[in-house]
Amino acid sequence: MAKKRVLVVEDDRDINELIRYNLEREGFEVISLYDGGQVVDVVSTRKPDLVLLDLMLPECDGLEICRQLKGESATALIPVIMITAKGTESDMVVGLSMGADDYLPKPFSPQVLLARIKALLRRVTGSLESAVVSDFRQWGDLTLDLLKHKLTFKKHVIELTSIEFNILEFLSRSPGRVFSREQILDGVWKEGKFIVDRAVDVHIRGLRKKLGPAEDYIETVRGAGYRFKEVE
Repeated sequence: MAKKRVLVVEDDRDINELIRYNLEREGFEVISLYDGGQVVDVVSTRKPDLVLLDLMLPECDGLEICRQLKGESATALIPVIMITAKGTESDMVVGLSMGADDYLPKPFSPQVLLARIKALLRRVTGSLESAVVSDFRQWGDLTLDLLKHKLTFKKHVIELTSIEFNILEFLSRSPGRVFSREQILDGVWKEGKFIVDRAVDVHIRGLRKKLGPAEDYIETVRGAGYRFKEVE
């Protein structure tokens, strides 16, 4: 089995080397960068399985890099974990709204970092495997192709992050059924339940914005959670 490749973007060389040491010890292939200038090019050419991205970087900050990666179809589905010294909820919300799949404030233990990486990679792999079982769903002009990991509305492709796609896939399994934030965390993040339920709201908001005129397919049930609209 090929090693999973992780791109570590961290300007603190001691932290970067510590992450590299622990990841390589667990069997990962590691690419290290110390500033933001080359990240997009390296991701495009080396195709990492996951990106660890510091928020505060020389040349180009992590939020802008995340926005660029999640905005391109070729790199949008590569999971991104933001790592930063900033630990406030507002920082987390901004990172997640840019498309980050997870958020880890410093200081963190290598064990927690490894657990999050493995959980996120398992979730991504599992979603791709499950897509083979039932690979096509359609509601009016909205079409979800699980095999190709593609969403279209009136034949126009809507670019989603991996988390947004998986939330939509999860909710659309049972149109009309209300799912609480906790149930969405269980269903989408599974073993990666280090995420706070506030993250669900952030990703739902991003998903609705991208759906545009089809945003009413995702309904809010006040005090209960979210559901995918039943279409007669």
